[in-house]
Formats: sequence, structure tokens, C-alpha cells
Amino acid sequence: MDGAGSRGERGQRAARPAASRGRGAARGAARSSSRGGGAGRAGGSPGAAAATLRAPRRNGRGGTAPRRDGSPARRGCPARRPSAGRRPPAGPAAGGGEEAPPAPPGRAPAARVPAARRRAAVPDGAVAAPVAPRRPASTAGALRLREVLSRLTLGRQDVSDASGLVNQVVPQLIQAIRSRDDSFSSIERLGAGSYYEHVKISEPNEFDIMLVMPVERLQLDESDDTGAYYYLRFKRNPKERYLLKFLDEEGKLSALKMLQALRKIIKEEVKNIKNPEVTVKRKKAGSPAITLQIKNPPADISVDIILTLEVQQSWPPSTQDGLKIEEWLGRKVRGQFRNNSIYLVAKQNKKEKVLRGNTWRLSFSHIEKTMMNNHGNTKTCCESDRPKCCRKSCLKLLKYLLEQLKMKHTKELEKFCSYHVKTAFFHSCVMWPKDTDWHVGDLDHCFQRYLGYFLDCLQECRLPHFFIPQYNLLSPEDKASSDFLSKVISHQWNNRFPIFQERY
Repeated sequence: MDGAGSRGERGQRAARPAASRGRGAARGAARSSSRGGGAGRAGGSPGAAAATLRAPRRNGRGGTAPRRDGSPARRGCPARRPSAGRRPPAGPAAGGGEEAPPAPPGRAPAARVPAARRRAAVPDGAVAAPVAPRRPASTAGALRLREVLSRLTLGRQDVSDASGLVNQVVPQLIQAIRSRDDSFSSIERLGAGSYYEHVKISEPNEFDIMLVMPVERLQLDESDDTGAYYYLRFKRNPKERYLLKFLDEEGKLSALKMLQALRKIIKEEVKNIKNPEVTVKRKKAGSPAITLQIKNPPADISVDIILTLEVQQSWPPSTQDGLKIEEWLGRKVRGQFRNNSIYLVAKQNKKEKVLRGNTWRLSFSHIEKTMMNNHGNTKTCCESDRPKCCRKSCLKLLKYLLEQLKMKHTKELEKFCSYHVKTAFFHSCVMWPKDTDWHVGDLDHCFQRYLGYFLDCLQECRLPHFFIPQYNLLSPEDKASSDFLSKVISHQWNNRFPIFQERY
């Protein structure tokens, strides 16, 4: 899944003629200095257009820097010194210290949100950010980003071919799993991940399939202080007696034993699938997935099969302060989500001194998919004949940026994945909940605002899990990796994202 303040830089503006003296002259002069006249527009210099994709000068909390004359940025908001962690970019990219320009003609200026309300909208533990002002769309920056998005769009025929192969293989496997072991006779298929959330980029070559097993009640015992990992035990006289064979010596439901049984069935069944050719990839240490590889020249398709327990009971206390979507999707929707069953995936907790394979991690993939596909503050957002937003476009761009950087710096960025970007995205949707905050014409501004929040998280080594706020996805132990990613992203930003033009 938030935001930093707006980061698009404006070119330097020449002074307008002084307002006539008399009543209101001082006020008129102050207004004229922020209307955007002068060399930045009239001159038409390339630097002015390019500056929209560069990081602006910001204060320590992500806001706009104080005015050059030393006066406060706004009445009631004293200027702050830049923090040591975020210095203004050097050189011409750091030239903007003026007030934000007024809203475009025809739109009312954004109302100032009281500080108390801004703080209330920030998820517990998340990095706070002020509400970014509305601004005219940057034509040059928006066109450049839209060009990148056009390259990331999946081809219809490619999607049809890839999904056709997946739908040919997976049902056959599910039928075999149900028939060969009574323990798995109740499993149901649930698509999850970026493909089913419609935010997959570049190629339709990765699919996540959850195999969901309903379980009536379990006892959940936290395995650490994150609130995400649990040991599972059956209560008295469980109905699912067929699962008792998967208990370990301590009476805990063993994720390792269940995955081994499931993997064995899948490996035997893929031998019966001749067209297309399917293989089971080598097991990854600590991964909850059984990964299939489907031959589909010129590129193979990867399908992650994820064993998931659906437990019909209330969410654990660690989730109480998460999912703060009241201002975004509504209090009623939050209640509906929390009335869903608990989902747990077979995932080892790497913090354990001895990895016994008996831990399970909470999963919210089913709810994340619903939020992605119903992301509007108004229920008609992005419908065919309704106004469009740029939320998903911003997410795709940051996913692509991280993907490209990981290809260049594989070792340094191995701990980062698209889920970090996705979590920052959800926090951003909460901080800027209105559809008008993500106007499709403001792509450049919205992307930089979202990216700015992600950079703030990296610098503070703090990115709370969207559903489990006490669970920090950016471990302080990995601060060197966070600092490195922050550095390379800032370099890309200050140089207008040259990596977007590279091909691998």
C-alpha cells in the first residue's frame, strides 16, 4: 500500500509589475507572486518542463519549504528546518521555494484541512504527511509517465493466451488434490495477487492461486510480537478430524507437513499433464507457495499455489487498529471486511531460532483484491461512463520503478518486493481518500506525492502493515537496504527517471 507533500518542482518565476498602491495593494502583490507568470512559463525553456519530475525542496515533514524572504509558508504554519535525513536536492533541481500556485481555472482551491483532522486520517504508526495542494497538471511530466504506462499495459491476446493455459492446468490439479487425499477434499480456488487486482505490469507471466480450506474454529497463539504469525491448535472435538494427522509433537498444526502432502500430490499429477508442459519448481526456503512453471514460448508462466486456511472466527486483537478506511471506503465497508473469515497461509516465521515449519501468517489477499477493484471513494469511480482516477496508474509506475531498480541492484534490494509498494499505496489512499485527490489529469503530481510518502517511509525505516499496524515491514535491522533504495530512487527522481527509458 501516506503521503508526502507535493514534490513537483516549479520553475523560477519573474516578478510581476507591482500592484497599484492603495487599499489591498499588499494583498494583491502577494497574490501576483504565486500566479505562475514569468520566465517559467513564458520562456518555454526545457528546464521548466523537465523540472516537474524532479524532487522539490521540502521541509522535514514533507511540506513545502519556507518562502525565500523568510516569512512563514502560511499563516499559522511556522516554517520548519529541513531534517537531516531529507536534504534539498542540489543544483537546479532544488530551486523551488515559492508558494504553491492556485488551483486551475474552473476548480475551487483546496480547502485547508485542520491539523487535528489530518492526524486522525493517518493510520496508527504510519508516517504523517500534510495534505498536498491542488495544482495544474504538468503536461510534459504527465505525457512522459503516460508513455511509460502504455508500455506496461498487458496485451489482450497475451492475457488471453496466458490465462487460458492457467485455467487449463489448475482445475485438473484441484480435481486430483481433492480425490487423492480426503484432507484436501474441501479446497476451493481463489485468484489473488496483481493479475486479479488488474495491476499486473509488463507481461502476464505470474499468477497467484490460493487453495482455500475452510476450518470451523482454531486456537491462535501469537508466535512473536508482530501480531502476524501464529501457532494453530484445534479446540476440543474438532470437526476436521482428518487434519489431526498434520499435528506436530506439541499438538500444533504443522504447515510444513501439510505443504509436503500437497506438494507430493501436485508433483505426481503434473506428470499426467502433457499439453502444456508443466513442472514443479524447486522449493524456496520459507516460501508458502508451491510454484508451477508452464511452458509457453518465448516466456514461461509462473503459478504460485498457496495453501490457505479459512478460519470462521473473529479477527485477532493485533488487527483492531488496522484497516483505517473509514474516510476512504467508508465505515460500513470496514465492518463488512472485518466480518470476513480469517485467512492464514503456511508461512515460516524467520525470527524463530529453530524453523520447525509450524507457524502460519495472517493473509488479507482476498480483501486487498476487493479494495483494488473497488477503490473509489465514490462507488462509480473508474466505471465506464464515470470520471476516472489515477490510483492504479500510480501504483503501476512505482511497481515498475522498484522492479527495474531490483534488476540493476539485485543484491542490495533483495529484501524489497512489490508488497512494500502496495502497502504504501493503501496508506496513500487513506491519507488522500477523495477521488478528486487522484484526478486522472494530475498523474504527475499524484505519482510524486505517493513516491514522496514511500521515500519518507524508507528514511524512517517505518512502513506499518496496513491491517496489522504493529507489524513494521521495514525492519530497522535492514536500514542499510532502506537507505540504499532511498538513495537510488532520489537519484532517479532528480534526473527525471532515466530508468523508465531503459530496456532489459
